[in-house]
Amino acid sequence: MLSLTVSERLALKSRAQALKPTVMIGNAGLTESVLKEIAQTLKIHELIKIRVLGDDRAQREAMLESICTQLNAAPVQHIGKMLVVYQPNPDAHKIEIKKMPRHKGKPLTKKQLGSRS
Repeated sequence: MLSLTVSERLALKSRAQALKPTVMIGNAGLTESVLKEIAQTLKIHELIKIRVLGDDRAQREAMLESICTQLNAAPVQHIGKMLVVYQPNPDAHKIEIKKMPRHKGKPLTKKQLGSRS
């Protein structure tokens, strides 16, 4: 399973907001055919959303873990019934992960930094 840094995960989360779910996992769960479909979609798009129809949160977390370990992908986000998965593809290379700036403008002063805590 791939691992992402915090800044990479934030950049991918922001890109994933505009995406629509491309794969749905139904009541049958994570079958071999669904896993193949996820693998094919990841090769094309690199970053995908997966909708899971089950209500059990622990089961969805297990599905995300299973998908990422079997396909050597990175889990980006799990919100509600949506899973976001990233797998870099050097051939397609559609997504460039850039570090996101934490703030814009000039650096914070000592007084501003002290008032944050």
